[in-house]
Amino acid sequence: MPFSPIAIVGQSCVLPGALDPNSLIEAVLEGRDLLSRAPAGRWELAPERALVVPGGSTADRAYSDRGGYVSGFEQRFDPTGFALSPQALQGLDPLYLWVLHTAREALRSAQVAGESQARTGAIFGNLSFPSDAMSRFVEQQHFPELTAAVGRAPVDARNRFMSGLPAHLLAQALGLGVEAFALDAACASSLYAIKLACDALHDGRADRMLAGAVNRADDLFIHVGFTALGAQSPTGQSRPFHAQADGLVPGEGAAFVVLERLEDALAHGRPILGIIRGAGLSNDGRGRGMLAPSSEGQVRAMRTAYEGAGIDPRQVQYVECHATGTKVGDATEIASMSEIFAGAARVGIGSLKANTGHLITVAGVAGVIKVVEAMRRGELPPTPHVDEPHPALAGTPFAVLARREPWHATGPRLAGVSAFGFGGNNAHVIVEEFR
Repeated sequence: MPFSPIAIVGQSCVLPGALDPNSLIEAVLEGRDLLSRAPAGRWELAPERALVVPGGSTADRAYSDRGGYVSGFEQRFDPTGFALSPQALQGLDPLYLWVLHTAREALRSAQVAGESQARTGAIFGNLSFPSDAMSRFVEQQHFPELTAAVGRAPVDARNRFMSGLPAHLLAQALGLGVEAFALDAACASSLYAIKLACDALHDGRADRMLAGAVNRADDLFIHVGFTALGAQSPTGQSRPFHAQADGLVPGEGAAFVVLERLEDALAHGRPILGIIRGAGLSNDGRGRGMLAPSSEGQVRAMRTAYEGAGIDPRQVQYVECHATGTKVGDATEIASMSEIFAGAARVGIGSLKANTGHLITVAGVAGVIKVVEAMRRGELPPTPHVDEPHPALAGTPFAVLARREPWHATGPRLAGVSAFGFGGNNAHVIVEEFR
């Protein structure tokens, strides 16, 4: 079935080094590396005690505490104005507050925050991993004497439900009248959310949808987990498409876009930031393993998107890639794109992960916002740390841009955004400039 265009009418983000889309694109166009060491107290122990000792075991340890960390949110967040009182928000993990803030700011960006949201829904990615507050709650339940002895304040019991409750609270806080739920498709989550939100609009189940993701899982848990999987960079460097890249660096954040049917957005005079022209999802099914990427599955998701949109992939000028900086993952993605974009003259490619680290669930929607903002400025965005390009790029039409370039196009600018997740979840979205 042909994909009917969907308008992006609002957007918002809380990301490392960027608490709004304008700050994000400025950092990207300037090629800034936004990674840092873990903030003091974030791991609740000296990071050195949790890091891998040279020559030692990696069990229950992390290679590095470097990551993409959000800062300054507390000064930006306003707990008033929701359909929940500020008192009702006290004691909640930052994960909940990031969701409420970014969703409301996205509606404000769309200039609809003061309208009824009875026909608005929300779908967003959220890991089923422990948050900081959930971890403290478990400690409190299992070691009450110990937590009392060290003076730990009681933890709000709502933090037990960090997987699904944020969607419920969001619906309450903003008065959303149709479906509101969270999903976990690993690193592809936010593009899955965008596709399902488009489905809700196409089917007439909603007139407006919030779609995006949040990642504010326990940071030590994430670092130790990726180290155990052999995916984390031992050097703490995020270098997608670099010949010497040695793994990913975790990041955190939240981001939402507001979607409406294009004809409705035009009729109501919405500020149209960009257009979703197509979206494709796939799963690898029975493959080489849960963590092994499959070129066949990635190609299937991309092909579904372009065929549904009726767009020749050779029209695309830029692809925001999943590229996490793992050798196998980056090489597989290059092979997948080589099949889809065969015959293209030149396609700029890049990955936000070189700036912010791997935002996990948020990676896809953050990439969409990056692309939308780059289109609005007429510039192809650079990717830092690409002084030695991945050898698999040789002989392909793909150019990893080391510096910003004018985005030339004979018609509306056109880009693809990919996100691939553990378990074989693959997603690709086509974004077109609105003119």
